[in-house]
Amino acid sequence: MITLRQIEVIRAVMVTGTIVGAARLLNVSAPGISRLMKYTEDTLGFRLFIRRHGRYDPTPEARDVFDLIDTVYKKVEDLQAAIDRMKRGETKELSLGSVPSIANVMVPRAIERLRRQYPQLRIDINILKVEDAVDYLLLGKGEVVAMSYRFDHPIVTFEPLVRGRLLCIVPTGHELAGQDSVSAAQIVRYPLVGIDPNDPYGSIMARIFDSRGLPYDTTIRARFGSTVCSLVAAGLGIAVIDQFTVAHNQMPGILCLEIEEDTGFQTYAAHRNDGPLSTYAESFVTLLRSEMQRTMSAASPPN
Repeated sequence: MITLRQIEVIRAVMVTGTIVGAARLLNVSAPGISRLMKYTEDTLGFRLFIRRHGRYDPTPEARDVFDLIDTVYKKVEDLQAAIDRMKRGETKELSLGSVPSIANVMVPRAIERLRRQYPQLRIDINILKVEDAVDYLLLGKGEVVAMSYRFDHPIVTFEPLVRGRLLCIVPTGHELAGQDSVSAAQIVRYPLVGIDPNDPYGSIMARIFDSRGLPYDTTIRARFGSTVCSLVAAGLGIAVIDQFTVAHNQMPGILCLEIEEDTGFQTYAAHRNDGPLSTYAESFVTLLRSEMQRTMSAASPPN
């Protein structure tokens, strides 16, 4: 059976008329072309070219099959072009979701790196509440969701990303601003913004307060971390927020303090387990994990 490589060589010789020309066209050595041509003719049982005055003229048999060979070659070129478009992400779309805390800084940084890999890829990003993530996946609205919380579901897999921690944010000029860290007992002395015990992050601090018998009063609640930061910057209180929302010091007017108690939490990439992720979704998860790990390394407290 004739191979695609043999078809490629036959076409190159027919197009250029010489072994040397075919070798240049294919960027290989001329002796290699000669050997493959001889092997091909032996396999087919008839001659394809007759050498005249240094040129290779196709035989009648070669002319009979040339149109078929050219058609196959063009189909191979079409296949390669399609593969190249897929590598660039052209005509493809990745739909993904994220909880607000990870979407604020981490997702855009991961998407920037993903776009470098697939410059033509179309991307649809949805900011989701934790409780909306399952419907988003099960209804086929997107492939993957960046999560700050996990739960048991027979069709959804929660792939670990990185383990993060909470920070206390205060306005610049606040009396706590000169400290590197604060305790739960210190935090409850001030008006709190955004602590909702039903929220994955808020529940962490609520358990700490409750375990120490510390009463606390949330004077203002806000769902999104960026809003909480703006409220704190306006001097309306202090807050506890995840480190990914305030990564890379992109929130002006606030200072981040370490919390002395253990406030660690795990993040996840959630996706359906009844089918494989696309290459683009897999790349996004890898890049998101890398960005979050980089944030963890940059923000690690000194020993």
